[in-house]
Amino acid sequence: MPLAIDSTLPAANPKARQTPTINSTFGSAYSIAEINAYIAIRDQLLAEAEQLHTNAKIASTALANDFVEGCLKPARAPYEAQCLSESDAARERKRCAAVRDRIAHLRENVS
Repeated sequence: MPLAIDSTLPAANPKARQTPTINSTFGSAYSIAEINAYIAIRDQLLAEAEQLHTNAKIASTALANDFVEGCLKPARAPYEAQCLSESDAARERKRCAAVRDRIAHLRENVS
């Protein structure tokens, strides 16, 4: 029986996922919006994995979660403006850890 997503993961901050306004740094608003889109895709894949319990869906969710984690690493100069703020990134890294734990639990129950 799948668990509800909101009962297993820290709550997402909907304000953090709003598309920021374009500023003077080229592409920063688009980069942040793209990262938030990857986060939303990962969350959707997790919801599907919770319902379907297939190895393929769980593997897709794990891959998406790994990709999101990679997007949350601090960027080096001159790309600092193209990443989430540290507070948002820290919150999302915690969500990635929670998703990783949930994926492990799903994998145990697939057999």
